[in-house]
Amino acid sequence: MVFSEIVDILLVEDNPDDVELMLRALKKNKIENPVYVVKDGEEALDFIFCRGLYEGRGISRPPKVIFLDLKLPKLSGLEVLKVIKSDERTRVIPVVVVTSSKEDPDIKTAYAIGANSYVVKPVDFDSFFKIAAHLGLYWLLVNRPPED
Repeated sequence: MVFSEIVDILLVEDNPDDVELMLRALKKNKIENPVYVVKDGEEALDFIFCRGLYEGRGISRPPKVIFLDLKLPKLSGLEVLKVIKSDERTRVIPVVVVTSSKEDPDIKTAYAIGANSYVVKPVDFDSFFKIAAHLGLYWLLVNRPPED
């Protein structure tokens, strides 16, 4: 499979409702950057490191930001984060943990591993919608990553 699509946002989320909310919030706020969605931790790493189904994708064009849920099938979000932040090629990619976990050990562990931000998903639709929009605006328009 040849994968040549430019991806600015990688959304790692297994809940279809949360995926839909995030995509709608980004679109409503006129963030039209390409988004790619993967549904488990293993697929996230395959995408990021250009292996398996994504071996045709160039690792030299990483996502501008990764929105990462913690509670994922196959590999947890913390395991994915650890791999991303321990590899020189991917360590500088901003990773925003977007999860329902308010547990202090998860928060501490995520930051210790290298998360750039930790956001707890609000329960109600309107709050989640606003937070998703703010995340997209900040990480794509305000944040300045290092030059290549």
